[in-house]
Amino acid sequence: MFVVLLTYTAPIEEVDLALPDHVEWLDRQYERGFFLASGARKPRTGGVIITRPMARGKLDAILASDPFAVKHLAQYEVIEFSPTKTAPELRQINEAVTR
Repeated sequence: MFVVLLTYTAPIEEVDLALPDHVEWLDRQYERGFFLASGARKPRTGGVIITRPMARGKLDAILASDPFAVKHLAQYEVIEFSPTKTAPELRQINEAVTR
C-alpha cells in the first residue's frame, strides 16, 4: 500500500484551472480499483492519496498520468507501508497485503 503526498508547485490559481481534469483522473483510478481515499491537505498546499497494494512501477506510471504531473503543478512523495492493523471494514485489504 502507498500514501502519496502531493505538494503544489504552482500558484493555486493554476492548480484550480487543472482541477477538473485532475478530478476526472482520480475518478478513473477509483473505477479501476487503484485508489482507496483521496482529498485536499489542510491548509490547501496539496493533496493525499491512499492506494491499494500494487507494484511501485505501476503506481509511478499512474501518477505520471495525473494532469497535475503532466502540467508540472505538483510534486509527489510516495510512502510505501505494510499495514499491520486495520479497521474491520479494511481487513480484506490488509489480508490482501499479507498474502
